[in-house]
Amino acid sequence: MTRTRRRRLMLVGGLFVGLAAATALALTAFSENILYFYQPSEIVGGQAPTHTRFRIGGLVETGSVERNNDDLLVRFTLADCEASVPVQFRGTLPDLFREGQGIVAYGQLNESGQFVADEVLAKHDENYMSPDVAEAMKDASGTSCMPSNMQAQR
Repeated sequence: MTRTRRRRLMLVGGLFVGLAAATALALTAFSENILYFYQPSEIVGGQAPTHTRFRIGGLVETGSVERNNDDLLVRFTLADCEASVPVQFRGTLPDLFREGQGIVAYGQLNESGQFVADEVLAKHDENYMSPDVAEAMKDASGTSCMPSNMQAQR
């Protein structure tokens, strides 16, 4: 093998090793930043991981919102058609947050089965529900159990 041919072969090999390393680093960073979506029935069924950040979506159960007057701690229950999960959030809730509406929360599940949210997103108008929440609620029961004013937005 000639000297120039060996040099080219080493250059091509080095490029492949560099490309493989860059791809591995990109895939690792991408997999660490994925936020999975779970519905309350999946969490109650044990399918959601503890101490891993993910999204949960559903309807805020009527009569479940408890506010602490001393600080910004709010507890409520998030439900789909089959199950409900207690949620704890410390902070300012969106202005549109209320009982009976669809929300998406970001946070972690603790050992006791309570979801500790660090961000809560509320729907933007009276007839909207997040497509993730609407699809999950429809899939959970085989039929839609959403309030009738939310079924049209899909």
